[in-house]
Amino acid sequence: MKKVVSLIQFLFFAILMLQVSGLMAAEKGGKKKRIAVFEFQDKTDHRVMWWTGQGPGRGMADMLITELVKTGKYTVIERTALDKIMQEQKLGMSGLVTPQTAAQAGKLLGVEIAVIGTVTEFGHSKGDVGGTAKGIGVGVSSQTVTVAVDVRLVNTTTGEILSAENIRREKKKRGLSFRKEGLSFNNRNKFDQSLIGKATRQAIEDIMKIVDDKSSNMKWQGKIVKVSGGTIIINAGSANGVKVGDVFTVYRPGEELIDPDTGLSLGSEEEKVGQIKVTSNSVGKGKASKCSIVSGSGFSRSDIVRDK
Repeated sequence: MKKVVSLIQFLFFAILMLQVSGLMAAEKGGKKKRIAVFEFQDKTDHRVMWWTGQGPGRGMADMLITELVKTGKYTVIERTALDKIMQEQKLGMSGLVTPQTAAQAGKLLGVEIAVIGTVTEFGHSKGDVGGTAKGIGVGVSSQTVTVAVDVRLVNTTTGEILSAENIRREKKKRGLSFRKEGLSFNNRNKFDQSLIGKATRQAIEDIMKIVDDKSSNMKWQGKIVKVSGGTIIINAGSANGVKVGDVFTVYRPGEELIDPDTGLSLGSEEEKVGQIKVTSNSVGKGKASKCSIVSGSGFSRSDIVRDK
């Protein structure tokens, strides 16, 4: 009998903890931040290439995009949309993406955070002890690989750099091996199993931690994309964590305030336009929501939407 009572108590406690976890998640809002990852600048010697033929700059940026999507916590802007807006606005024409150009592109795409970076090291060095036979060395071999990237997170609303970090990862291996010059990868599995692949994965994980930390301190926001009579469409839906019944406050930014010394945006004075309520969160396969007006008038495209 005591075992049955203990089991019931355990199940009750487990259910209670699940409910508490659900409430905590609800309190955090559960809405996905919108983020854009720009191709990293490549300052390496280009000796190591991805199995797809691309260099470390695009390769690491693509890996980061994949990991951000896999978490389910972010809405990540597609590469094609990012490249298109950069071309249309003639941003980054020099080949360099600056915090200012990243912020400008991010604003146009409704992004809250932009990630830019520079790969400074991506390679290996070997130290071998042993003889050779017919051009092949067999003996004790040591190998060290290094992956280093300077990464910056930019608040697209203000152009402010939220974080600037140097990520550096090294992996070492020592043992009996055949010596072969150069690094080439025919497929992803071969890359993932290599020292350089493992070091790259650790560097991406470090960047993910920075993104998680900084994004958690930013408030979620969206934008109005269309106004038709009393119906308003916003650029976030079920895919972004928006729920039917959510009530948002709508703001209109005024003149942008630019710091005369730094040239950075200090934001702008905002005017409260009113409030809207989500009536359908499945527009565009969950990428947008249909809302009704709760209060206010004069809503227009590009007005900012935030949690009530």
